[in-house]
Amino acid sequence: MDHIGLEVDRMEGKARPAVTALAIAVLALLEERPMHPYEMYQLLLARGEELLVKVRPGSLYHTVARLAEQKLVQAEGVERAGNRPERTTYRITDAGRKAMRARISEILRSPGTEYPIFPVAIAEAHNLPSHCVVALLRERLEHLGSDLADLKMMREWATAHAVPRRYWLVLQYLQANLGAEVEWITNLIEELESGALEWEEFDPVTGVRRTEPEHPWPGSDLALDELPPAPRRSARAAKLPQLP
Repeated sequence: MDHIGLEVDRMEGKARPAVTALAIAVLALLEERPMHPYEMYQLLLARGEELLVKVRPGSLYHTVARLAEQKLVQAEGVERAGNRPERTTYRITDAGRKAMRARISEILRSPGTEYPIFPVAIAEAHNLPSHCVVALLRERLEHLGSDLADLKMMREWATAHAVPRRYWLVLQYLQANLGAEVEWITNLIEELESGALEWEEFDPVTGVRRTEPEHPWPGSDLALDELPPAPRRSARAAKLPQLP
C-alpha cells in the first residue's frame, strides 16, 4: 500500500493525536496557507463547510489551541488591523500535515460507527399511529427537497465559477445520500398509506394504543432467546463468531 500519508498510521509505534472533524477542516485550511482563526471561520462559512462540521467560533478557537498544544500547528505571528484586537496567525507543521493525511486515509478506508438520530426515530416510529408517521415524513420530505435545491445551487455556482470538481466532490456525495433518503421515505409512505406495511393500532380520537406492543426480537431472557446476527462493529460482535 503506497497511499500518501499511510506511513503515519504507525507513527513509529507512537499513539497519534486525536484529529476531530473540525480539526481536519482547520488543518486543511492551513495546508493552503497560514491564517488566523477568524479568517478560518469566515472561510469555512463562505465555503459551506457547516454542512460537514459544526462550525462555532468558540469550538474553532479551542480546536486551534489544542492543535497548537499537540504541535500540529504553530503560531507564526501576530497582526493587528486598525482598532481590531490582535490576531495570531498559524501555520501547519509537518506533524500536522502527516496527522491530517493519516486521519483522512483512515476515514476513507474503513467505515466507522456513527450514530445519527434519524435511524433511532425510524426504529421507534411504530410507537406512533401510521397516519402521524406519514404526516411527519411528508414534512421531512419538504425539508429534504429544500436541502437538495441548496446543494444544486451550490454545484451550479461552483461550475459557473470554474471551481475544480475535486473541491466540491462532496456536494455530489451529499446529493446522492439525500436522494436515496427521499426515495426510501417516499416508498415507506406508500407502504403505510396502502396498508402493505402492517402497523400497530391506535385509537383515532384518544391516541391510546389499542394493541399491546409486541416485539419479536429478543425478549427478557437473553440467555435462552435466539439472538439475531451481530453487526461486525457492534459491542456484541466481539464476543461472537464473525459473520462470513
